[in-house]
Amino acid sequence: MGKVRLEAFSDAVLAIIITIMVLELRVPHGDSIADLAPLLPKFLNYVLSFIYLGIYWNNHHHLLHTLHRVSGGILWANLHLLFWLSLLPFVTDWMGENHFAAGPTALYGGVLFMAALAYSILVWTMIASEGRASLVGRAVGRDLKGNLSLAAYALGVGLSYWQTWLAQGLYIAVALTWLIPDRRIERAISEE
Repeated sequence: MGKVRLEAFSDAVLAIIITIMVLELRVPHGDSIADLAPLLPKFLNYVLSFIYLGIYWNNHHHLLHTLHRVSGGILWANLHLLFWLSLLPFVTDWMGENHFAAGPTALYGGVLFMAALAYSILVWTMIASEGRASLVGRAVGRDLKGNLSLAAYALGVGLSYWQTWLAQGLYIAVALTWLIPDRRIERAISEE
């Protein structure tokens, strides 16, 4: 399978995930702006999850540009990432529905942690396939930002049971650090 096909499949899955997520936002009964107030927690969580999916889509796109060939390991690692991302609509809805309670907030962070770990596994699999001296190997390096993100998610899961607002603040902070596409990959591609 070529990388174009892998990217097209991944894009389609992410589009479906976003569609499922938005379908969980139900229209309120009533015609006043005040009738929207109960939906605010769900909407805010939808916005955060939408941003996360956008971040993954953007960085996944850049990452695949470093790839020369697709191995079976890369296909499985990519499916592993898509599996964890496919759980975002469920945890997004559960956390929003329960007004950011501890259990749903912890599970949301757990899914974010596993998605970040799956992305790291995809990167490691690509480096193993292409070699340390490859474009992806040179671009990613030690991946300090990725490792710090994993630590922040793990901390957020723990904080969920103490102060949910701190956990949510961590999830938002990690998202803000990833809003700009991974410059390491852009730099390595331009240097090639």
